[in-house]
Amino acid sequence: MLEHFHVPPEDEVRVMSADLRRSVDSLFRKVGLSDDDAALATDALVSADDRGTDTHGVSNMMRRYVEMFAEGFLNPNPDVKVVRESATTANIECDAGLGLVVVPKAMEIAIEKAEKYGIGAVTMGNGRHAGMMAYHAMKALPHDMIGYAITAGGQNMVPTFGAEPRMAANPHAWAVPAGDMPPFVLDISSSSVAANKISLLRRMNKPTIPGLLAAADGSPIMTEVPVPEHTWLLPTGATREMGSHKGYGMSVVAQVFGGILSTGAFGAYGMGHMSHFVAAYKIDAFTDVTRFKSSMDDFLTYLTETPPAPGHERVYYAGLPEHEEAADRAARGIPLHKEVIEWFDSISAELNTEPLARGAVAG
Repeated sequence: MLEHFHVPPEDEVRVMSADLRRSVDSLFRKVGLSDDDAALATDALVSADDRGTDTHGVSNMMRRYVEMFAEGFLNPNPDVKVVRESATTANIECDAGLGLVVVPKAMEIAIEKAEKYGIGAVTMGNGRHAGMMAYHAMKALPHDMIGYAITAGGQNMVPTFGAEPRMAANPHAWAVPAGDMPPFVLDISSSSVAANKISLLRRMNKPTIPGLLAAADGSPIMTEVPVPEHTWLLPTGATREMGSHKGYGMSVVAQVFGGILSTGAFGAYGMGHMSHFVAAYKIDAFTDVTRFKSSMDDFLTYLTETPPAPGHERVYYAGLPEHEEAADRAARGIPLHKEVIEWFDSISAELNTEPLARGAVAG
């Protein structure tokens, strides 16, 4: 994540992952999830914080989940059904279940099918927010498979040349195993910036970066300004000249695979309603696993050994910064904004849930 979106050191409170997980798990059980589903949702959510994907971790999402369960928008005990199935595919009705729980279970179905037939794919309709999509794609890694995950829904991004939103920041995530090198994990929004990053900027009272947002009339904001009250996301690329049609197209692809392929949903079908798609590809259905992982190690090393351009220290690949950030946070804790800590204190007192442990918190 760009430094611009990090919590300033003066506003940061470090919390160890295990303590954060206890508090989050307690909250999920309080709002009605079973013990198993609460544990799964907690792992999916806090894993984002572990890897430095703060936009999809507890800071932005936990309070919203609590609100949506209270509003009845999220179903804590959904009747999840496979409504259509073949040897390698399935279509699932999510029954308004939290995507943090439903999507990894769907990926398990895809993995099971891929184990038998080489490829497994599952699309899901009538779902809800699924958190960091890389989490679901990475479920395939221990099985020597390549994972792919998409989510789609909402209208907060303008199409290229558009004056009002028709799409969303629909993300795509791929996870590819390697041997000795950290896996290649690409998790990207179809928009120039993930929507939750705007929430981070508002919390920290920081300006927007040029090319992230559109004004109310759809015009790209190409200067550094305070985050407007009413604004839309721009597709990746920001303007047509800079390639915004590519981000726009990726958002459409996500909507097709997640929404149209599952229930036919697209457009204004309710903010917060989400559709999902996951797939698993068994490597040895295509090639020898040992050879593949060795080649991936060579390829990823080849990338990291690229001479850096002036002003830069090194070259990365997708997944490597997150791998290194996870190691750092495992040792030093997860940096949360002090306002987020205050919310945890407040909600745990209000709902009588597990408070965020103070002894393991370092300022």
